[in-house]
Amino acid sequence: MSDRELFTRPSLAERAWLLRALRGETIGGVLLLAAAALALLWVNSPWGDSYVALSNVVVGPAALGLNLTLAQWSADGLLAVFFFVAGLELKHELTHGTLARPSQAAVPVAAALGGMVVPAVIFVIIVSATGEAGDLAGWATPMATDIAFALAVLAVVGRRLPVALRAFLLTLAVVDDLGAITIIAIFYSSKFSLGYFLLAIALLAAYWLLQRRRVRSPWVYVPLVLATWWAMHESGIHATVAGVALALLTRSSVDPGETESPLDRLQWMLLPLSAGICVPLFAFFAAGVDLRATGILEPLRDPVAWGIMAGLIIGKPVGVLATAWVTARFTRATLNPGIGWRDVTAIGALAGIGFTVALLIAELAYSGNEPTLDAAKIAIFAASLVSALVATGLLLARNRHYRQFALVEEADRDGDGVPDVYQGDARALPHEE
Repeated sequence: MSDRELFTRPSLAERAWLLRALRGETIGGVLLLAAAALALLWVNSPWGDSYVALSNVVVGPAALGLNLTLAQWSADGLLAVFFFVAGLELKHELTHGTLARPSQAAVPVAAALGGMVVPAVIFVIIVSATGEAGDLAGWATPMATDIAFALAVLAVVGRRLPVALRAFLLTLAVVDDLGAITIIAIFYSSKFSLGYFLLAIALLAAYWLLQRRRVRSPWVYVPLVLATWWAMHESGIHATVAGVALALLTRSSVDPGETESPLDRLQWMLLPLSAGICVPLFAFFAAGVDLRATGILEPLRDPVAWGIMAGLIIGKPVGVLATAWVTARFTRATLNPGIGWRDVTAIGALAGIGFTVALLIAELAYSGNEPTLDAAKIAIFAASLVSALVATGLLLARNRHYRQFALVEEADRDGDGVPDVYQGDARALPHEE
């Protein structure tokens, strides 16, 4: 099979890794939605003040600069676990997955970048024309894709989606996450401290050395990881950056006598914690927008809300599809038979579901402006819902084709791309209409 063919079916080993990762993320998406819905219902109920009081409870040692509210702990602490897991997925893709082969990596990387740049440009254009200068602080908000939320949609309407397209969505999301955390580190950090930053770098170097020396004791790693997170937090760079940095330094190779690498062990160990506890709890504390005084329509009149919704609903699919198509044409790549550009469009619409990281960036951008922050959050909810509905329509329209394609995939026992039942006759595969 040619390296220039896009969306080829992954190998058996890679397929097993993907399906396992996607299953965990899907469950997390369901819990994420439940937590966000609970927060919205609670804060807008007669007991809404108790939700606000709970979010503002301060815990942690002040001597270490960690006397944070529960809402801050959810963003700085719990999301560090989420970004660590995302970083592990990125490292796997870089070493064993799609991103390990430049010819196959070009399209998803370009699509991810297009899906970040176009929404940001749309946001800036709209807010510059209709809003105030301070509103531009949230320009990066519509750049993020929530893989858990997107996979929850797939679990309902896209279960027959070819494995290669699921892999594309995962790759798109992890590259998106890397871009988001880079933007957070550069543009949304404050009160930079060189001393603490150098301490964080030294601790990261120690982690890398321990990985090289094949040290496995959690009694060594747990204190080191916590110290790295604390040093990054105190440096003024958002603490979640420590999660990605540690993940990228984790060993992904399998030594003789090992059944799996430290990267895989950590991912399978922490994915349930990240998807089942950390992300839902962050969503619970971040999604509580009090609409008792303004209603839902008033925040949506804000230019920031317009920019976010246009960026996610229009900018994401346009950016993903356009850059993927241009890159494919530039590299003279061809689509895998049975997959069409309308399927890539559906993935682009799914990428418009921005939730976890979008909420984080909105909170960092508008932390001192409560009305604008509420408008940004409502816009993220609304845009994610519209994107989910658009993607659902596109996927349902292709379900018959996906069912036919799934039968071919299931018949391909050896993973060579040609169904065994067809005895090597590739012409019998269902091609794109």
